[in-house]
Amino acid sequence: MPRDFKLPDLGEGLTEAEIVRVLVAEGDLVSEDQAVLLVETEKAQVELPSPFGGHVAKVHVKPGQRVKVGSVLLSFGDGQGAAGRASAEALGTGPSAAAPVRAAGAGAPARSGAPARLAAPAAPAAGPVAGTGLPPAATPATRRLARELGVDLAAIRGSGPGGRITDADVRAGGTPATAGTAPGRPATGAAAGAPPLEVPPEAGALRPLAAVELPPLPRFEQWGPVEREALHGVRRRSAEHLALAWAVIPHVTQHDQADITGLDALRRRYQKRLAEAGGDLTLTVFLVKAVALTLRAHARFNASLDAGTGELVKKRYYHVGVATDTERGLMVPVVRDVDRKPLRELAVELARLVTRTREGKATLEDLRGGTFTVT
Repeated sequence: MPRDFKLPDLGEGLTEAEIVRVLVAEGDLVSEDQAVLLVETEKAQVELPSPFGGHVAKVHVKPGQRVKVGSVLLSFGDGQGAAGRASAEALGTGPSAAAPVRAAGAGAPARSGAPARLAAPAAPAAGPVAGTGLPPAATPATRRLARELGVDLAAIRGSGPGGRITDADVRAGGTPATAGTAPGRPATGAAAGAPPLEVPPEAGALRPLAAVELPPLPRFEQWGPVEREALHGVRRRSAEHLALAWAVIPHVTQHDQADITGLDALRRRYQKRLAEAGGDLTLTVFLVKAVALTLRAHARFNASLDAGTGELVKKRYYHVGVATDTERGLMVPVVRDVDRKPLRELAVELARLVTRTREGKATLEDLRGGTFTVT
């Protein structure tokens, strides 16, 4: 009886994957847990092990194709044994899975232990703009004007770039604040029959980022020929993260000079010895170590702002990402517990990690959990 191998739930909110390579052909005899497909998600490239043993009756996908969770990938004819577990468990994403998804080139999956999971993103904090969870887009000066005039910004459609509310929009007849005041909260400004008041934010949640819709790009084709290249998987995810980081992380440029003559002499003295052990004692190794020790001494640089709770999350672990140029774009493998590792160990670990990443063999665990990035 034919059996279908479907793309299982990959977890972490991933709903699709791109087929990078089909490792078997129709008619091939495969064993249970044999790698049959190489796919790319937003996180990394991973090999999919077959949940069945038997002959491949039909291959339903091809390289470059994007498939949704639940899509049939392969069909098997005669079996050589029971499936043994559901396809999701074979990938290490099911509730009773014994083997995690194995990254490309990472070898056979382990037979014990629960699969590591990426931390699910926090739900967006509730906000006053219906459907977005974010406050209206307006400058502080415009917000002050709205308070003085008793105008509810949530009731105004902005005419500025990206839908931003302008001073003219506020003066043009916004709805008085009493019309949209949340239950239990006093109205402010003229609409309440009192002088405008500065209402302090509620304790706890911080005001999230202003909702700004990006304006459409011009039609570049009107000036000449163009080529559009779709971004998928890791490259698309990286672009989204870079854009988000630019929006939510304060950017400061600081330049200093340091005399590293002695440091470089030390590096050269031990470089050959570490190379024999598989390491590469580059200046990056020293920089990564220095960063970790600095983060340990200054906890606020190793922290994240939780706008939903109004808390500064200070991490007491020091995992440093190292930006690495690869054929698939910039990737950031992570060296863990840098503060506790000697330079010799860091030199070997970083060299192997960078090599795996450039060869497309980095695992999901290699690419997550960083608290600081060196570029």
